[in-house]
Amino acid sequence: MRRLWPLMVLVACAPIPVERAERECLATARGATGPHGTVGIGVGTGGPKAVLDVTISSDYLQGRDPAEVFNRCVVQKSGQRPTRPLYDYPDWKG
Repeated sequence: MRRLWPLMVLVACAPIPVERAERECLATARGATGPHGTVGIGVGTGGPKAVLDVTISSDYLQGRDPAEVFNRCVVQKSGQRPTRPLYDYPDWKG
């Protein structure tokens, strides 16, 4: 088992298929468009409850273009350029 851990570390760092990287990087690119979050209000046994969850990415704070964030993310994860531009994805709502 001791001899296998270096191999396991290398496998964990191995590039993933570009299609998978593109799917995962859509969320990263969305983070560059602005703050995202959820608000919830409810009543439980302890009385009223409110939940506020806001996420602000460093890409947004630094004013990075979502398309550039997407391209960089895909290259980092897969070692390849995206197969199409960010704005051509049907799932993209920027």
